[in-house]
Amino acid sequence: DMVAQALELSRKPHIVIATPGRLADHLRSSNTFNLKKLKFLVLDEADRLLEQGCADFTADLEVILEAVPARRQTLLFSATLTDTLKELKSLAANRPFFWEAVSEVRTVDELDQRYLLVPEAVKDAYLVHLIQTFQDEHEDWSIIIFTKTCKDCQVLNMMLKRYNFPSVALHSMMKQRQRFAALAKFKSSIFKILIATDVAARGLDIPTVQVVINHNTPGLPKIYIHRVGRTARAGRKGIAITLVTQYDIHLVHAIEEEIKLKLQEFSVEEQFVLDILTQVNVTRRECEIELEGMDFDEKKEINKRKQMILEGKDPDLEAKRKAELAKIKKKNKEGRERVQQTLQKRKQLQLKRKLQKKMERRNKLHAKEEK
Repeated sequence: DMVAQALELSRKPHIVIATPGRLADHLRSSNTFNLKKLKFLVLDEADRLLEQGCADFTADLEVILEAVPARRQTLLFSATLTDTLKELKSLAANRPFFWEAVSEVRTVDELDQRYLLVPEAVKDAYLVHLIQTFQDEHEDWSIIIFTKTCKDCQVLNMMLKRYNFPSVALHSMMKQRQRFAALAKFKSSIFKILIATDVAARGLDIPTVQVVINHNTPGLPKIYIHRVGRTARAGRKGIAITLVTQYDIHLVHAIEEEIKLKLQEFSVEEQFVLDILTQVNVTRRECEIELEGMDFDEKKEINKRKQMILEGKDPDLEAKRKAELAKIKKKNKEGRERVQQTLQKRKQLQLKRKLQKKMERRNKLHAKEEK
């Protein structure tokens, strides 16, 4: 609760642990505390905070950095060294202390890393077969399945529950208390399967995870490293299996290059997969229809609007700008296509003229030969 937090901050605590968004909200809306006497600013997961992408923290960090004193010590912690962090190191004026754990292999030896080459259309059937196999062989094993989107995460959870698998979902569309509850159920082994987006790829210390399954091949090697790092922790053994489709081969090569290790193929009896294929596909479609009835996409839009309002943006104005930008892009595309068509017509016309001239010359030559 914002008010309860504001009261705690007004008591001038020695240490404040915060997400950038919530701390920036307090700085924007409250005068009961300030960060003028701050001595240390720590950025954990610095690579994620400083990267500009789908989760852009720039606006919130600007508010925080304006509120803290210039004379302070800043500490950045990261499991992966990105170009942004390297650039920041070179720009620093006061010779920063830099330490990196040197390791030839980016993942631990205890982790058995495998891939499973599957056609895109039958990916879910392979997943169900894998889970069934692990559950039959090791009833007490815990499994984390990573998915690309919140929608995928929700659909897979609904689907696995229909097969009576003890699964729970974790994604950013859930409220904070729902996330905590899901995590607590998984940690306490009430549910043996956690289906999650990359919201669970970092910072979660769940020691007893034996298997990580990547339902999609991560687009960035560092995301893969964070995902598979959820198993084989603190000297324990673990297995990570990545489902690789015909479109993901180049992503696997990039991962192998980064971790300096070749992924081994995981063998599966394909007949078992074929036996359940139709049933799994039908169940998936039923779950998708059920989710559509729950207005899942609509809730996502509402969350987006809320986020924009918190950032001080007008959602309707942003939507209008987006629509105008799409119109401009469409016009530009149509213009380019018209130019291409005109050029093509000219080329065809030139070719036609050349052929006509060639034919005329040939006819004249034939006429001379006949004479």
